[in-house]
Amino acid sequence: MSIRDWPEGERPREKLMVKGAETLSDAELLAIFLRTGCAGQSAVDLARSLLHQFGNLGQLLAADKPTFCRARGLGEAKFVQLQAVMELARRHLREKLQRDQVFSNPASVGEFLLAQLGQCHQEVFGVLFLDNQHRLIAWEKLFFGTVNSASVHPREVVKRALHHNAAAVILSHNHPSGVAEPSDPDRCITRQLQEALQLVDVRVLDHVIVGGGHTVSLAERGMI
Repeated sequence: MSIRDWPEGERPREKLMVKGAETLSDAELLAIFLRTGCAGQSAVDLARSLLHQFGNLGQLLAADKPTFCRARGLGEAKFVQLQAVMELARRHLREKLQRDQVFSNPASVGEFLLAQLGQCHQEVFGVLFLDNQHRLIAWEKLFFGTVNSASVHPREVVKRALHHNAAAVILSHNHPSGVAEPSDPDRCITRQLQEALQLVDVRVLDHVIVGGGHTVSLAERGMI
């Protein structure tokens, strides 16, 4: 049965307009993005099939181009559209942080970092540079690969903090394994960066680790 034949209140688009996007399931939201189904499948049926194939919505969103384009009902055009939508979301979150006092709104920080780092397949170390009112000046990805004292260079972080005239920073990186718990190297590099940035009067407010759709704050754990 085509979605057009469904009761109006059950159609994803109409349901979104009446009840809001948050009431839709992952499959319904994906169906709106897909717009059409395939032979013998409505857009919602295709969306459910894709979620089953990839495992969950996060894995679908994180898929590289070849994997994404091989799936039934997808392709290069859909890949480009999805990347554009995700980048719009990231920019919206960044603009929101630039208006707010970042450190007074840890939920927004976590949401922003999940959007920036949650889909990365390799470890990425990034820094939020903040002014003296803890508003966002800039966000930069600085190091790629295994995050440890050998790959994260305090001198470069200090250089970028001075470049932005930052008063404080929030450190961040992801764990592609999906486990966001801080490791011994994570705690070690945090201490090294605290000591280096203290020399130029820049405070390290937090170090946030992203993994498995979650964030862990070292400050909330009492590690900073």
